[in-house]
Amino acid sequence: MIWRDYLQLTKPKVVLLMLITSLVGMQLATPTFIPLSILFFGLIGIGLAAACAAVLNHIVDQHKDKLMLRTQKRPIPQARISQKEAIIFAIVLGLASMLILMVYVNWMTALLSLLSLIGYAFFYTVILKRLTPQNIVIGGLAGAMPPLLGWSAVTGEINAHALLLVLIIFIWTPPHFWSLAIHRVDDYAKAKIPMLPVTHGIEFTRLCILLYTVLLLPITLLPYLVGMSGLFYLLGILLLDAVFIGYAALLKWRPQPLSAIKTFHFSNIYLCLLFALLLIDHFLPRGVL
Repeated sequence: MIWRDYLQLTKPKVVLLMLITSLVGMQLATPTFIPLSILFFGLIGIGLAAACAAVLNHIVDQHKDKLMLRTQKRPIPQARISQKEAIIFAIVLGLASMLILMVYVNWMTALLSLLSLIGYAFFYTVILKRLTPQNIVIGGLAGAMPPLLGWSAVTGEINAHALLLVLIIFIWTPPHFWSLAIHRVDDYAKAKIPMLPVTHGIEFTRLCILLYTVLLLPITLLPYLVGMSGLFYLLGILLLDAVFIGYAALLKWRPQPLSAIKTFHFSNIYLCLLFALLLIDHFLPRGVL
């Protein structure tokens, strides 16, 4: 059915992950519950902006998508949706997002969402993805914005604690995507996309994944160290970091055929659980843990 193709253009799993981190950013911004209007319109507006960026990514990458086994069955390469239809869809999503955020949330969230959209759809997809193996490192900033968007939806401000959440996702992004890139290295090479395992080799990429997961340890401790979260979060994140580093260490020193994709899948679980820990800890009375 055609609606399924349009839904696929929006990358719903990615949008859902962004909405989860946005929701936690909203809740951490206030000691009480989120106002229902901000919760509803904020998530709708942020989600539509993320969906718009995803559709634009499909449009820009359509020719390379035809060359890659992972993406060649997407709606545009398969001509189930035309480029013109996809462009109109992206425009509708983008305009709806900006209108909802400007009218029902605040101008700061609308501006930050627009910058995030441009960063992902233009600077990452059009320029960085084709220019440098550090594409996902630099371009990852756009994908790390959702917690800040959620925070600003509630407060209308850019807060240091919200930027800390952005930093966590920013450092998490390279090992997340490089794990997938190792698993799909032949695809990226065929499409001439300079992902790190294509330009510097799989062994070097494994080392970088391990180093980034180790770097995540002190970064993810910062919410506890600055008083943003408590002991519950600290204990949970230490366990999560140990498991993530374990996956990366096995990928580096004892790689198996599916090690990279298993690391990729765990990285998704890791981020969801990290933000769940932050959310639960936020509601725990201090002194309980």
